Amino acid sequence: MNKIELNIIALADSQSSSGNFVIILEELLGFRRLPIIIGAFEAQAIAVSLEQMKPNRPLTHDLFKHTLDVGKMSLTEVIITELLGGVFHAKLVGLNQDKTRWEVDSRSSDAIAMAVRYGCPIYTFESVMKEAGVVLDSPSQAFTNKRGSLHDYSLEELQQLLHQVLAKEDYESASRIRDAISKKSKA
Repeated sequence: MNKIELNIIALADSQSSSGNFVIILEELLGFRRLPIIIGAFEAQAIAVSLEQMKPNRPLTHDLFKHTLDVGKMSLTEVIITELLGGVFHAKLVGLNQDKTRWEVDSRSSDAIAMAVRYGCPIYTFESVMKEAGVVLDSPSQAFTNKRGSLHDYSLEELQQLLHQVLAKEDYESASRIRDAISKKSKA
């Protein structure tokens, strides 16, 4: 089965599921998006890592990463494998010290939180995109396909992203992007 690489493009309050959040993934070589509803704690774990914040004490995902690192294991990819009964399933895929491959079942939100910490790719399959993906009407609505936090974007990419979120009236994201533009302009 061919894998489709995804990038995180947004993390926001879910309008359809009160008290939860939605993480939106976009295919790297296309314009389909995969929205996944996640809990507040998982959203926090992803946001903390994306924004490279350093909490006083390690979060659970940081502890798990540290444990893998101490055991000389690496996480090489995350795969959102299927959607069953409205619930996304995922796998963590990595290598042991002797380079043998390992796989562990995971909730999609935990898998994404780990992928962000390792900077490894996130994949899914065409069957998942067909069942749960959203196709954009216009390619101009797509965000740039970039992995990481806002400080990883160039000034030009940030300005393009700001234009896109303002067109969608996403003022909360626009505020964060303006702050990143301001910091980058001063550097």
